[in-house]
Amino acid sequence: MRWSEANEMFLASAQVQLGHPMTRRHLPPLTALRAFEAAARHLNFERAGDEIAVTASAIGQQVRTLEAWLQRPLFVRLPSKGVALTVAGERYAAAISQLLDQLNEATIQALRPDASNVLTVATLPSFAASWLIPRLGGFKARHPELDVRISVSHGLTDFAREDVDVGIRSGRGVYPGLRSDLLMEENFFPVCSAALLHDPERPLREPADLRHHTLIQEIQEGLPDFVSWSRWLELIGVEGVDGGRGPQFSHTFLALQAAASGQGVALATNVLIGDYLDAGRLVRPFPHQVPGPYQYYVVCPEASASRAAIAAFRGWLLEEAAAHAARATG
Repeated sequence: MRWSEANEMFLASAQVQLGHPMTRRHLPPLTALRAFEAAARHLNFERAGDEIAVTASAIGQQVRTLEAWLQRPLFVRLPSKGVALTVAGERYAAAISQLLDQLNEATIQALRPDASNVLTVATLPSFAASWLIPRLGGFKARHPELDVRISVSHGLTDFAREDVDVGIRSGRGVYPGLRSDLLMEENFFPVCSAALLHDPERPLREPADLRHHTLIQEIQEGLPDFVSWSRWLELIGVEGVDGGRGPQFSHTFLALQAAASGQGVALATNVLIGDYLDAGRLVRPFPHQVPGPYQYYVVCPEASASRAAIAAFRGWLLEEAAAHAARATG
């Protein structure tokens, strides 16, 4: 964790306040905590010193100060001149690291202008393109004073280190330290062009008819429980269809484009289908669908959840998702 000059000032101010005779908090020196946390992550005083721009001996002195304050050792000095955490040190380091991340997030929030009108939203590229961006005009019409900046990536947002206000994630909803609201549940179903659906020689009336058609594959690396064609057919209970055959595409949009152009049948989701169904570019040949292993959540740090701009965006997102679900089932 690299701390800015503003964090240094925040810590120094906190130390003065925590040393006030009226305080009831029983806290060790915060500078020593910072040095200990860095040393605990690196298990090396020199690298910890490099991180926070002090010498290894200064790190050692701060660690000794903390150990004296706690009256117990946090590190074991090894014969090889390295260090290892004691049992107490391991527990303390885990807790302190989380607290310092929270302090860093609080500082970032405090340094932002109170009247900031820019919201940074981090999400997956596919979700941004298929669902979020087409709806942003509605949010702007409701809140013309706010501007939304979209940041896309496949990784999880680190709110303590990234300048992000709100995240939209596909997962299981367990995000320690974050406010998490279920946005949408995801279901997988086949789609194809209307021309393919009405092919007189190879009609698509039931899932077993897929054996006569090309299955468009979407590649999803790093997601072992992703609903592939093979998995979908297994869950539906269809046998005799080779779920692994067919052309492969690395993005949902590309797979849907291939299906819309009549190249085969693709697996779509209610979240990422975009306007393909409404516009008639794709149709569902049969109603069968299976739930995905993940759902979509809107998340933000607990400390900033009540901020007016963030609360407005979260409320709008949940309203839009509810309307989307109602149209899909209506």
